[in-house]
Amino acid sequence: MQKQPTILAIESSCDDTSAAVIQGGQLLSNITDVQQVHAQYGGVVPEAASRQHEKNIVAVVQAAIEKAGVDRSAIDAVAFTRGPGLIGSLLVGVSFAKGFALANNLPLIAVNHMQAHILAHFIEEPRPTFPFLCLTVSGGHTQIVRVDDYLTMEVLGETRDDAAGEAFDKIGKMLGLPYPAGPQLDKLAQQGDPKRFTFPEPRIPGLHYSFSGLKTAVLYFLQAETAKNPNFIQENLSDLCASVQHRIVTILVSKLRRASRETGITQVAIAGGVSANSGLRQIIEYYAEKDGWETYIPRFEYCTDNAAMIGITGYYKFLKQDFADQSVSPVARYSL
Repeated sequence: MQKQPTILAIESSCDDTSAAVIQGGQLLSNITDVQQVHAQYGGVVPEAASRQHEKNIVAVVQAAIEKAGVDRSAIDAVAFTRGPGLIGSLLVGVSFAKGFALANNLPLIAVNHMQAHILAHFIEEPRPTFPFLCLTVSGGHTQIVRVDDYLTMEVLGETRDDAAGEAFDKIGKMLGLPYPAGPQLDKLAQQGDPKRFTFPEPRIPGLHYSFSGLKTAVLYFLQAETAKNPNFIQENLSDLCASVQHRIVTILVSKLRRASRETGITQVAIAGGVSANSGLRQIIEYYAEKDGWETYIPRFEYCTDNAAMIGITGYYKFLKQDFADQSVSPVARYSL
């Protein structure tokens, strides 16, 4: 019987240090250390993030190997996030992966972070079949991707400026919410009226997105209203959150519906940290029934940055013998 490949995976693209072990496409462990240092600054500080990765990575990798119950000698390859991400954070993960691979005479597998978010759908059942559309939404990225195979993907549309997750966080900050503001905004939105305030929808051609104009529109609206009533935000916080969330998710899904109509693909997936947003999940479920979609959303732990998604991508690349060499370097901007 042929041995199933065992992959050690490392994710360090932003502020989460994560390691996982995948064996034969099955997840054995997935350990993530979430950095808390950034809360006091109201956002991720790149230098602080890279230093925290340096402190955490050895312990996180060791914990993942121990939890998986495998010996180091059983590992067949090391997969790591090459990009996109913060260059300092990526450098820690890439350097550790290189060192581990060199010390144990193992091949390296370079993984695109965005491709990994999409392949998170294959960590466990239910798994989509090809082709499918994936709306990948996070703090740094917003894309609609046509997925024809595990490693064959085409970006049909993406943000021209800010990502949807960034819009959630920065508008949340305008509303006085603590970092990370996106989840707080979502929680308050569930108590508010999504149609109380109307915010503009950007006119961007094709399947592309833009969220910078929406952020500016909300800022000017809040400035005008607080000039008349200094307590406007506090008195209307839940309705403001609900209205902002409604606009962001309708922008996202209107383009996704268009992509489905143009391609004829009705298998639809969402991925990335923002896929945990309750408003986005609700509107996806609504159009699933209305448009006849078959929808897929990974469990929350596989939506945010994690090494399991790097490992499953590394597994499929291992089967193709798609390896990197020791000269590989991190890439801050790394297209599919």
